[in-house]
Amino acid sequence: MSEPNEGATSAASLTASVLEEEAARRAAQFERSKDVLFADDLLPGVGAETMGLKEGLTKGGFYTFTVLMIINSLDELEGAAINILGPDIADTFGVSDGTITFFSVASVAFFVLGAGPMGWLADRVRRGPIVGFASIAFAGFAVFTAVSVNAFMLFWGRFFSGISKSSNITVNSTLLADAYPIQIRGRMYALNAGIGRVFAALSPMLVGGIAALAGGLEGWRWAYVVLGVPVALMAVFAFAIPEPQRGQWEQREVLGSKLEDSSQIPISIEAAAARIWRIDTIRFMTIALAAMGFALFPAQSIQSFFLDEEFGLSAWERGLATAPTGALLLIFLPLVGRRFDATFRSEPDKALRIIGFLLLPATVLVPIQYSMPNVVLFALIGAVNATLLGAAFAMVQPSIQAVVPYRLRGMGTAIITFFMFAVGGVGGGIVSAFLQDSVGEKAAIITLTMISMPIGGFYVIRGSTRLRRDLSLVVAELQEEQQEQDRQAEAEPGSIPVIQVHNVDFSYGQVQVLFDLSFEVKRGETLALLGTNGAGKSTILRVVTGLETPERGVVRLNGHTITFATPEQRGGLGIHMLPGGSGTFTSMSIRDNLVMGAYRYRADKDDVERRIAKVLDLFPALADRLDERAGDLSGGQQQMLALARVMLHEPEVLIIDELSLGLAPTVVQGLLELIDTLRAAGQTMIIVEQSLNVALAVADRAVFLEKGQVRFEGSAADLLERDDLARAVFLGTEGG
Repeated sequence: MSEPNEGATSAASLTASVLEEEAARRAAQFERSKDVLFADDLLPGVGAETMGLKEGLTKGGFYTFTVLMIINSLDELEGAAINILGPDIADTFGVSDGTITFFSVASVAFFVLGAGPMGWLADRVRRGPIVGFASIAFAGFAVFTAVSVNAFMLFWGRFFSGISKSSNITVNSTLLADAYPIQIRGRMYALNAGIGRVFAALSPMLVGGIAALAGGLEGWRWAYVVLGVPVALMAVFAFAIPEPQRGQWEQREVLGSKLEDSSQIPISIEAAAARIWRIDTIRFMTIALAAMGFALFPAQSIQSFFLDEEFGLSAWERGLATAPTGALLLIFLPLVGRRFDATFRSEPDKALRIIGFLLLPATVLVPIQYSMPNVVLFALIGAVNATLLGAAFAMVQPSIQAVVPYRLRGMGTAIITFFMFAVGGVGGGIVSAFLQDSVGEKAAIITLTMISMPIGGFYVIRGSTRLRRDLSLVVAELQEEQQEQDRQAEAEPGSIPVIQVHNVDFSYGQVQVLFDLSFEVKRGETLALLGTNGAGKSTILRVVTGLETPERGVVRLNGHTITFATPEQRGGLGIHMLPGGSGTFTSMSIRDNLVMGAYRYRADKDDVERRIAKVLDLFPALADRLDERAGDLSGGQQQMLALARVMLHEPEVLIIDELSLGLAPTVVQGLLELIDTLRAAGQTMIIVEQSLNVALAVADRAVFLEKGQVRFEGSAADLLERDDLARAVFLGTEGG
């Protein structure tokens, strides 16, 4: 009876050892992260010295700010025109009030079609020319709107106008963030938005005045013609906007100096979207803005129709009724911007909560406004509400730019814009058009406001609790990038690892499966990734190959960041994987399988034949059976054919997931001999295996994973000496 007791004691001892080591590892990880997570002097913009607005604008240059501010102001002016002139346009084309409201909202909602491409370009090329071309298109479609002969043409004029002016949010905001210091961003965005909102507030008088001077039912057309001219002129100046280094102010705040602006692998849209959506602050802000869009987008158009029908005001009079908003914004926005900057330096989460609290009063103010008995009181309450909302939205951009990785700013802004306009804009336009025609303007806007604004304010306030953590992740990424640049500068030629995985976190939904995972693979090395089911082996392979995007961390190939590259891009760069399970087309011949495997190179038939001949030399057992069906091969031979298909790409890094899965030991031995041949030829490989014996038979080094963390990294021989790992984890699998 003593032997079982001794075995139980030994197993308990091993289990205790594993638990103690796990606890020690988690404690060490927490200690490493505390300096970033809780040291405010490291968070970009937090704890920084006060900087005057003039000083900050001088550092980045007044030219960029001035040109972008004027373009934004003209955009606000043109965007507000249809809201003021809506009743006149409806009469011209003989359509309902709800139809024009839908067109009004749709012209803004069509941002969604331009936001993605604009954001994608903003992260890759010089942004001044993007702004210039977009402004020219915007001016052209303003004139197209003016010459519309029916509602169908009007719709398409607003459609393309909305697409072309999407650069205002996705491109202009990233330019401002990269050009000017963090310490003035609140005031800078407030000033930019404030001047724009002043133009929007004055637009009723300006466009109404132009329409009145032109006279007649169709005087509104001249407003669009006149507005298109200055936009076209400013487009010329936009081409000369200098391109700032991306992320330079975050780098200076965190690292003390700018990083080298090295070239990077192009960022894919899907990877960028996946990475950005994992930023908690962004996710909550997106939900908030999408919800509020149901009320905010149709609000101005509904207001214009209400003033027309309730008080009988003309376009000019409607302009006078809404003009006080501009004066209040001009006074209030600089104060809010100053308050935001000061609060962000000490309590960044509180700065975000300010936005949420500024949004909530609309829930009460809008019903009060639409219950006022005369125009004066209506305009006064409306001005207060619009001022609070304008102040809140002016602070959204500095909050977004603070937490989005600097290489993804364009896409980050585009994603928020997409959801805000696609959900809030389009949804609000459809719902408001239905309500407006069925229950009237007053009931429509009150219903939308009282439902959507509390939801939006709640999610902004909730998102503020995540801001500090998201800022700390920005710090960690910058520090890691600097360390890697320093390492590469000091490294011997050819010593940079082929694959680098640093500090990777990954989750499936709410379940995190990789925790701060790091390892490297040297050139010509075979690395074994070991661990039990659920350890995270296959997940990290999906991250390396681009099938999944980490929420934190970086993946590099030969020193170049590929974290946001697509699987197709990584394949072109030399990363190829043989997945576990069947990897052949069983109904096709061996030769057809190889031809399909070389499909990527089909344009050069000679190259295809060269590649096929090369793998047949490597796998001579397949050469005499080219016309046989792949399904007639044994399991080991099918796995050999699958490996041959991968080797057609002449991979720089070969990744093999579960080579021995479901195969007999004698078959596995034959495959191991093939792997050993590749190893001798200098092929860099990562091999994932459940079998300790199989993996270590061909591996130079081993990384042992448990519960998404690295428990061991070292030579294969050293792992065999770790009795706690070799026995506790593989007990019952490896015997003993």
